[in-house]
Amino acid sequence: MNTITLLQPDDWHVHLRDGLVLKRTVPDLARQFSRAICMPNLVPPVKTVDEALAYRERIMAHAPEGVNFDPRMVLYFTDYTSPEEVKKIKDSEYVNAIKLYPAGATTNSDNGVSDIRKVYAVIEQLEKYQVPLLLHGEVTHNHVDIFDREKRFLDEVLSPLLKQFPALKIVLEHITTSEAAHFVLEQDRNVAATITPQHLLFNRNDMLVGGIKPHFYCLPILKRQTHQQTLLEVATSGNPKFFLGTDSAPHSKNAKENACGCAGCYSAPTAIELYAQAFDQVGRIERLEGFASMFGADFYGLPRNTQTISLVKEPQVIPASLEYLENEQIIPLYAGQTIQWRKV
Repeated sequence: MNTITLLQPDDWHVHLRDGLVLKRTVPDLARQFSRAICMPNLVPPVKTVDEALAYRERIMAHAPEGVNFDPRMVLYFTDYTSPEEVKKIKDSEYVNAIKLYPAGATTNSDNGVSDIRKVYAVIEQLEKYQVPLLLHGEVTHNHVDIFDREKRFLDEVLSPLLKQFPALKIVLEHITTSEAAHFVLEQDRNVAATITPQHLLFNRNDMLVGGIKPHFYCLPILKRQTHQQTLLEVATSGNPKFFLGTDSAPHSKNAKENACGCAGCYSAPTAIELYAQAFDQVGRIERLEGFASMFGADFYGLPRNTQTISLVKEPQVIPASLEYLENEQIIPLYAGQTIQWRKV
């Protein structure tokens, strides 16, 4: 295949940030995707439906003219989230889910849930109203090896949670391990997962061999090649439990390239081409549409898009850097490298 036409894809996990950076992040994403699940880990976090709708207005102020872009909003789950807020999510036109960050797991997660047992009253309402619970699936204990934190979360947090709430609708976000992929496969249809382009295309060797590459550093961290291969298998399998979520997360070059670099890969400007590269490398480009354009909408109970995009197999060089804030640059994922697909 040298050309492929897809229903307009959606991004079911993205970080747009807030304030001046929206001028960069919103157009980059809107030119790739119709809908986007916008993460709520701002400073301060988005904790109520009213705050989420206000954030959506700030995003829409930067949407390019003539581009059909529909940001879908998420609340930030804290120890103090009210059970009554779940019904407000269910009744909202634009708020679709709630996101649980274990406290301290990633960027701006200090207000996250400290112990999932503290919020069972809210989770009961999520199960009742079938509002999706989005999970950053890592434990945060200091003694647990960073490469083991996803597996430990499955064993110690998620398995007990599903025994307590078997009908709970869950998205295990940005999975990175064979264990997570197999866990999702073993569950009912109410459990799904998103997969990022970086975890399909790269592994920890790409980040560490020959010197540390800070722009490959994200959380959950890149794992060994065997995990990467399993993710490729399930993403390209046509199984509707797995769908696209870039986890595109902007940080300035200065914030990435320092003694304590920030976690996050910025893939938004060429995300669908990066996914096409991954699917094509394993000879399954024809299965990209389901993963990118159908399965996520189906899981969230939203209509599939009707517009289409086309990709052509034609080399393009990802820019070495992009303008970000004043006098600052952002380095996109795989900057300066050639990929084999281009959106037309």
